[in-house]
Amino acid sequence: MKTLHQSPLDPAFVQDPYALYARVLADDPVQYWHDYGMMAVFDAATVQALLRDRRLGRAVPDDQKHPVPEHLRGFDAVEHHSMLDMEPPTHTRLRGLVLRAFTSRRVKALAPDIHEICDDLLAAFPEGPFDLIPAFCTALPVRVIARLLGVPEEMSDSLLRWSNAMVAMYQAGKTRDTEIAANTAALAFADFLGGYIEKRRSDPRDDLITHLIAAEEDGETLTRDEMIGTCILLLNAGHEATVQTLGNAVKALLEHDIPHTALAPDAIADTVEEVLRFDPPLHMFTRYAYEDIEVRGHPLKKGAQVALMLGAAGRDPAQTEGPNRFEPFRTPTAHAAFGGGLHFCVGAPLARLELQMGLQRLFAHVPHLKFTGKPFYSNSYHFHGLRHLHVTP
Repeated sequence: MKTLHQSPLDPAFVQDPYALYARVLADDPVQYWHDYGMMAVFDAATVQALLRDRRLGRAVPDDQKHPVPEHLRGFDAVEHHSMLDMEPPTHTRLRGLVLRAFTSRRVKALAPDIHEICDDLLAAFPEGPFDLIPAFCTALPVRVIARLLGVPEEMSDSLLRWSNAMVAMYQAGKTRDTEIAANTAALAFADFLGGYIEKRRSDPRDDLITHLIAAEEDGETLTRDEMIGTCILLLNAGHEATVQTLGNAVKALLEHDIPHTALAPDAIADTVEEVLRFDPPLHMFTRYAYEDIEVRGHPLKKGAQVALMLGAAGRDPAQTEGPNRFEPFRTPTAHAAFGGGLHFCVGAPLARLELQMGLQRLFAHVPHLKFTGKPFYSNSYHFHGLRHLHVTP
């Protein structure tokens, strides 16, 4: 197996990881990534196959579990109840209960809320240059999540601060300070949600927390800690990805001078799927091998981790003709931006709705939007989103 040397902290790589992906895809798409110490898989067919392979999973093997450091006990208490790091049968039970509360009807019912939040944000746009990331791309998803959960929107700044601190744990180059900040955020987040769940037990409303409390299957219900973990996962995973995809979408549309017909009602869904293929928010998803297997002829030993390169899979020329061209009007091809298999993103329908409505409302309000500076990605690989997007109406 060939060895790949590429620091995920290299600024040039962070700004354009696709150049590396293209080189690897033209060579052997399965290589040992030295900087991560694991096999990495870049081609679409193998990524999709491994996402669905039950011989791999997210849960840490028992023989690799270690005592939790004291300074991370609060963070671990939340992560312990995250669906993202579970496998059946625990994952099956928890996901089934969550889906009983997080229904397609509940997602569709958020459309008026999304319009109302867009009204507020768009009305606050300045007449001159501004940064679209905090003004719209960040503000829209966090306020939508607040309404979904049923928590006060004035909590949005706190939710965002806690989410950013916790998500930093999954970025390259984390430090002890990162860990301490994530632990502090997890404790505050869990304390807030725990209190709010108790309020909803005695004062039920038409919100996700109330529906999570009521969710039941074969006599099983969610525990308080499982509800807290689920709500935090929905915010951290769903909000982060939507913020990044909104920014990446605006960048792609402006850079490629895409006509507004791409945002028409009969075209917007395909445009969003092309954004998710072309410049997705999550580029790497790791899994453990639960037995010895082969990956395109390369051995993957039991207990080893493998990196599934979701960002590279979308640019695979074996799947998409001219993969480095952003073409919203092409026939959509499958992408892995929402993962796959048992861990396919539970919030994908909401993310798609927000992206479609958000882009339509944004460009209807500022149809002549232009860059006033070069878009700059955050130094946060393997997440991939813009730190700044300076524009003028």
